[in-house]
Amino acid sequence: MVASTLVGMLCAHLLCFSGMFLLISRRLPGNRMGMDFFAAGNLLLASAYILQLIEGGPAWSLMSVANHILTLAAPIAYCLGAMRFFGRPVRLWRWLILFAIVYGIAQCLVQWGAGPAARYAMLAATATMLFFAMVIAVIYGVRTFAKDLRGEMIFFAFLIGGICVLNALKFLKIVDGGLDALHMDNRFQMSFYIYMSTLATIVPPSIVWLVLRRLTDNLRNMAARDPLTDLLNRRGIQEAVERYFDARNAAPAYLMLVDVDHFKGINDTHGHQAGDEVICHIATLLRATVRRGDLTARIGGEEFVVICLETDAEGGMLLAERLRANVESQAARIAGSGHLVSCTVTIGISPHFYGAQGMGDALRQADAALYRGKAAGRNRIEWANIADNNSAGCSSAGNTTVATAKGHPA
Repeated sequence: MVASTLVGMLCAHLLCFSGMFLLISRRLPGNRMGMDFFAAGNLLLASAYILQLIEGGPAWSLMSVANHILTLAAPIAYCLGAMRFFGRPVRLWRWLILFAIVYGIAQCLVQWGAGPAARYAMLAATATMLFFAMVIAVIYGVRTFAKDLRGEMIFFAFLIGGICVLNALKFLKIVDGGLDALHMDNRFQMSFYIYMSTLATIVPPSIVWLVLRRLTDNLRNMAARDPLTDLLNRRGIQEAVERYFDARNAAPAYLMLVDVDHFKGINDTHGHQAGDEVICHIATLLRATVRRGDLTARIGGEEFVVICLETDAEGGMLLAERLRANVESQAARIAGSGHLVSCTVTIGISPHFYGAQGMGDALRQADAALYRGKAAGRNRIEWANIADNNSAGCSSAGNTTVATAKGHPA
């Protein structure tokens, strides 16, 4: 009687949270983060336990076959939901239908060949392997695709590991004692149902927490990025610089201010849509040119910032020249018309700066150097003067670079 009450409460929990997951999934635009799959998993598991209550005990019937299929289909749905949560485009019902057919046939073969105890042992063994694979996947995720959710993933690995161990013990008990080990009111089964009821209470709110955290992270990321180019914006690059300098032994950084030459003329001649295409083209070249770890941002209409990390003045200059040359040599293709629009950029480079508080001064120094480059003819690089922010370290146009201040590379 106590076991039946526990299983009934477990079914109620699973059905309630299944409905909640389904409602949440309908409120999530586009990517539902696997919440509809988690709802299906809860519904499948609740259905399995309902059939178990109706069945009353181990038996060979269509209801029993369906019970076993639903019991194992639930963790498969959870696995597929987790894949959807982490951005993998997978389908649910195709895999579940295929599994139902294969496992249904396997049950018939085992029942006829080895008897009912073997069929129930197969259920426990298959569940053990499924949950063990889930634990391995979660541990792998901590080191790869889910590094930002390290604490939560370890927590889930611990809970799933508990189910794995209980199913392994159930397999051993069936092998040792036959179907008597499955009596609902024995001590082991009671422990199993208590653990599953606890999971049904803990896991669904934890999943909701993961979704809320991911949504919050997405909103924070959107607030830190330029919507047109997906580069960092002013706020985003300031926060990134703060994180960099918060690390121990952070090396000084260099700031490049990149401005598209004659951008107003591009808008006036080709239209604002073409202007947006040029901006996106420059952003693409920035991503392709900078080194891994460097920071890129769009801080104005046609102004970009590159923060060069872990480099020296010569490395910063070489990067700036490579960027200037790439923009000059690669025209932007305008979508729809197919027209090519050529453009150039002028780049001002600040002296090295330490700490996030030095970024404002570095930006002003690079801006002064940029205006000198504009006045000197554009399509060039100007290096800010360390001492007084006046005329600068180096100028370059075309493929020629000339040093004009002591201590700065050509």
